[in-house]
Amino acid sequence: MADPEVQISRGSPPVEADVDMEAGDNDAEGTAVAAEEDDKPAPRVTFVDYLKSPMVELLIGSGDSQTLLMAHKALLTKSPFFTEKFSSSGDARIELVDDDLDAVSCVLEYLYTGEYFPHKLPSGALEPDPSAPKIDDSGAQLLKHAKVYTLAEKLGMPLLKSLSHSKIHLITSTALAEIAYARYVYAHTTRTDLTIRKPVASFWGQRSHVLRHETEGSFRDMCLEYPEFAFDVLSFVLDAEEKRAQRRGDEEVGKSARKRARGQ
Repeated sequence: MADPEVQISRGSPPVEADVDMEAGDNDAEGTAVAAEEDDKPAPRVTFVDYLKSPMVELLIGSGDSQTLLMAHKALLTKSPFFTEKFSSSGDARIELVDDDLDAVSCVLEYLYTGEYFPHKLPSGALEPDPSAPKIDDSGAQLLKHAKVYTLAEKLGMPLLKSLSHSKIHLITSTALAEIAYARYVYAHTTRTDLTIRKPVASFWGQRSHVLRHETEGSFRDMCLEYPEFAFDVLSFVLDAEEKRAQRRGDEEVGKSARKRARGQ
């Protein structure tokens, strides 16, 4: 805010000018004090403040598997999705009929603690999960984090998306598990989501010539069911081959220089 303007008339006595100047100085001091007050940091929101907020009902799933969970409203408002729900309806119940119960519970654990099980250790590995096999042969462990990823996308929580995606790459799995994971990714993400789709295409582009024999036809079915997957894998293979050819100095890459034999 600018300082108050001090107007001095040309024919005014000097004393009147002095009075006006003093008033301007006082106003400037008041403005400076107000600015200092504006610069004060906002009071810190404590965890107790979150726990004092109203409880909200979350209705997860549908039918016989429908489950009712409770969470504090102040924590849920960290998600733009929930914030919009509160502002549009103000209801104390939100229905998430199409979402996975385990994924929602992971989101709530993250909102309350900043992490979700299994946690990432300082070493970069995941903490052991006694309920899960060391090698994911069904895709259950991969899908756990993939479902958190897609739910975080829906809720507008980019840091949780990043965390869940990093955990996916710490799972040891089989080819069948990877097919189950790839099917989920291509069924529940958009074409533009290269963050999660590109590593899937890269994985199969590097290993499909070997792993496709271990999938009992699932790889073929996946290609037919999701042509975008087949195209992405093929693009990775062709791009890799093009780069290898360029490193060999092959100038014919990308050109139609080879003549076709004419029919007699």
